[in-house]
Amino acid sequence: MHAASSPSPAPARQQAAPIGLLAGWGDYPLLLARHLRQGGRVVVGLGLRDHADPELACCCDYFYWIGIGSFGRAVRLFRRHGVREALLAGKLRKVEFFRPGVWWRHRPDGRFLLRFGPLLFSRSRDRKDDTLLGAVVEAFAREGVTIVPPTDLLPQLLAPPGLWTRRAPSPYEQQDILFGWELAREMGRLDVGQTVVVKGRATLCVEAIEGTDAAIARAGQLCPKGGFTVVKVAKPQQDMRFDVPTVGRHTVQGLIRAGASCLAIEAGKTIFLDRQEVVQLADRHRLAIVSLEHPQQVFGTLPRLRAA
Repeated sequence: MHAASSPSPAPARQQAAPIGLLAGWGDYPLLLARHLRQGGRVVVGLGLRDHADPELACCCDYFYWIGIGSFGRAVRLFRRHGVREALLAGKLRKVEFFRPGVWWRHRPDGRFLLRFGPLLFSRSRDRKDDTLLGAVVEAFAREGVTIVPPTDLLPQLLAPPGLWTRRAPSPYEQQDILFGWELAREMGRLDVGQTVVVKGRATLCVEAIEGTDAAIARAGQLCPKGGFTVVKVAKPQQDMRFDVPTVGRHTVQGLIRAGASCLAIEAGKTIFLDRQEVVQLADRHRLAIVSLEHPQQVFGTLPRLRAA
């Protein structure tokens, strides 16, 4: 696809170093693109086919669709626009790798095979998230493009510690948060997932390849009367350049549909999107949302946060 027919960059933004945005699924890439342009950056967006929101084309100065296997094309497009720094944002659905015909639809180019062939096709290494995304960061670095943490540019996206909703977690839910937190940290250490769902200090679901939303939906099927707690934390070895825990509108809508009563996230390590909309929605459904630096924090001393 040719560059999107968006207006030419304003002179002030033409002088700023362009920044690349490799976008997967979700609202996070849209928010990043808008904030970066408002801050004076020229944004060169590459949307992963079958993942990125088409609206992203309107949020970037230049936009192109690429396949999962189009690494060489991504490098050429970034070079064409003088991109030396780029961001990874949005989810890559790893289940795509196990679908029939995936490599026919996302035909790998020569550069992709050179950089990722041994990892994906030889089975000599594991395919954990950190392994795959770390290989992407390294591959771009070898091509002269440095992947930087989006939160270095927009630290305000990270949730501070505090209580977001009118309803605080009950003593029963606080016990589940403490139980689930340690379990989620261990799952993160193993690079399995970042989210666990618990009720009565029993584990309902552990997120794996399916992602957070699907894990929450599965918990709702396993516990149809609801009232469970979802805990989402960063990995102990979290690399802030990729796979940072993220919650937003879609997450909370899924929690409500599934019947969850409480969401606990890690403060300072979790991206919290659509805050005002999310908190209003949670309050209407009596869903408690709290962000903690550690699970032993005294809930009564947590500040009440105002969603801007």
